[in-house]
Amino acid sequence: MEEELKCPVCGSLFREPIILPCSHNVCLPCARTIAVQTPEREQHLPALLQPRAPAAAATAGAAGPGPAAGSEAECAAGGGGGEHADKLSLHSESDSGYGSYTPSLKSPNGVRVLPLGPAPAGSSSAALPRGAGPSSSLTCPQCHRSASLDPRGLRGFPRNRLLEAIVQRYQQGRAAAKCQLCDRSPPEAATVACEQCEVLYCAACQLKCHPTRGPFAKHRLLPPPSLPGGPGKAAGGARKLPTCADHELENYSMYCVSCGTPVCYQCLEEGKHGQHEVKALGAMWKQHKTQLSQALNGVSDKAKEAKEFLVQLKNILQQIQENGLDYEACLVAQCDALVDALTRQKAKLLTKVTKEREHKLKVVWDQINHCTLKLRQSTGLMEYCLEVIKENDPSGFLQISDALIKRVQVSQEQWVKGALEPKVSAEFDLTLDSEPLLQSIHQLDFIQMKCRVPPVPLLQLEKCCTRNNSVTLAWRMPPFTHNPVEGYILELDDGDGGQFREVYVGKETLCTIDGLHFNSTYNARVKAFNSSGVGPYSKTVVLQTSDVAWFTFDPSSAHRDIVLSNDNQTATCSSYDDRVVLGTAAFSKGVHYWELHVDRYDNHPDPAFGIARINVVKDMMLGKDDKAWAMYVDNNRSWFMHCNSHTSRTEGGVSKGATVGVLLDLNKHSLTFYINGQQQGPPAFENVEGVFMPALSLNRNVQVTLHTGLEVPQSVRQPKLPSN
Repeated sequence: MEEELKCPVCGSLFREPIILPCSHNVCLPCARTIAVQTPEREQHLPALLQPRAPAAAATAGAAGPGPAAGSEAECAAGGGGGEHADKLSLHSESDSGYGSYTPSLKSPNGVRVLPLGPAPAGSSSAALPRGAGPSSSLTCPQCHRSASLDPRGLRGFPRNRLLEAIVQRYQQGRAAAKCQLCDRSPPEAATVACEQCEVLYCAACQLKCHPTRGPFAKHRLLPPPSLPGGPGKAAGGARKLPTCADHELENYSMYCVSCGTPVCYQCLEEGKHGQHEVKALGAMWKQHKTQLSQALNGVSDKAKEAKEFLVQLKNILQQIQENGLDYEACLVAQCDALVDALTRQKAKLLTKVTKEREHKLKVVWDQINHCTLKLRQSTGLMEYCLEVIKENDPSGFLQISDALIKRVQVSQEQWVKGALEPKVSAEFDLTLDSEPLLQSIHQLDFIQMKCRVPPVPLLQLEKCCTRNNSVTLAWRMPPFTHNPVEGYILELDDGDGGQFREVYVGKETLCTIDGLHFNSTYNARVKAFNSSGVGPYSKTVVLQTSDVAWFTFDPSSAHRDIVLSNDNQTATCSSYDDRVVLGTAAFSKGVHYWELHVDRYDNHPDPAFGIARINVVKDMMLGKDDKAWAMYVDNNRSWFMHCNSHTSRTEGGVSKGATVGVLLDLNKHSLTFYINGQQQGPPAFENVEGVFMPALSLNRNVQVTLHTGLEVPQSVRQPKLPSN
């Protein structure tokens, strides 16, 4: 984290850091050394250098050396001189007879430094042409953006109190407190500090010089200042609440969204923020902390991957060394077997292997160094951001939070795709053919390895998932794969331990299979293929579909007069005729139960509830064709209907607030209906087989809401008997 706490100008830990408009930080003394005059003002310098009137010159000469020289000395030294050092005057009443222009200074890095504020009253700044008032600017040493100074000079830039507190805490943590009574050299580290004596003791000196008895019994022993919770200024002292830069007696209370800065009450009443959008300071503090924390999670994940990647690269180094030695030994054995004719060629081939090994080593080392640098930068930024999050200064946090969030996002984006993949393989794709005749020995050289079948794909278990009766699988090829892959074959069993079958063939590495059985366990595997053949299978992954079905009404297959709302869970109709709408789930196995709540019921219509095939007729009542099985019901009684055949009239109807339950048992191949939790008549239909979808028909006098994901009723009340 130390790199985050160093000034980009002086390279030391920040001293009185200020926040530039570009969100970067710089020490206040360093800011004085890098401030320069703007070109607009420089074009009037010849007018400033004209001789003054004799009287004015005499007055100036009699005044003797004035404060200007002292200000210049302070500015050149980079030290703090209070307010007058932040707002150095462009003119001085104590200069010589030539003009009231103060000579420019030189900063340690050779940048010309000019005074930073307006001329004091009574100076000769009136000699400037109209519109050529004094103006200075400050160029950020990191992004090189220039910022103009207002009449307050450097005091116009906000002070980064959070960074200042973190630097102070960091310095205290580095310097361990030493015992003040030790006779050893060097003294032992202090373990306690007496609040009354104001003395630091190590463990031995505390027992000897400050026992917890007698007159010392009432003394309070605390951790030393350098330890967490010690009585140091940064740890124990309450920090003064920040005040508004424009109204020094007012504390920050709101946050201006338009300007992105904390403001006080007077800024809203009489300042430039009166018409701006403002929000509560505490709410914005929490919001920006949350955003920074979320951004840090991404960088943390990338940093973890980078650490693992470094381990992988170091393993590659070892593998390259080992594989290189193996190739050398094999090469020597082959060349020695060819006796004298191969002796001259042996040296050439050894050289090629060595060059290949050195090339791979160089590439991997370069990648290690590059990745290590990025990891160190990301880790330092993470530690700094975590320290910022620990601070309890909302306004100070909000001053830097946007910039930190952007930096964290940029840090995350630098780990682009491919950045954490090795550029070379540990394998040496070289082989030696020792079969040719003796006259071909002088043409002997390494040949490229022939194309082989692809290796085993790796299932990405973190991306494999199930939803309802759908499963999604993802896979990838292992690193260092040089054999081409033309496509993949995904296989799935039947969910009941049966044989595998192909469900996908193609080049994609992500596939979703819909229409599976609910409450079933599926096994999946994948293999790759190319022109040389089919590679081996991956490991088998086991996926469990949902126990119960979650679904909605399907707007894509519904009749055009159907009106859906409430995320497609509530249905009504714009027509007086019955229209059909289906659910988004399809069932072919298992036991399923769902309910429909009657939200509106006017003029005694006959809504129908049940199941249907995907190709059911949708412009008439459900059950009138051979593709639907339904119960239609009015306010007094109900009937079952299939192929326009009405059966099992049962007393008991529906009204507003009623609930109709549908139980589809495909294990027993039966369909049963419920009204308000009580079975309505006998099982409506038996011997139902195939694939079914929840279905409903209604007109404009009815509105119902669908409830899914329900457990199958465990107990069934006595059914109502059909009336004669």
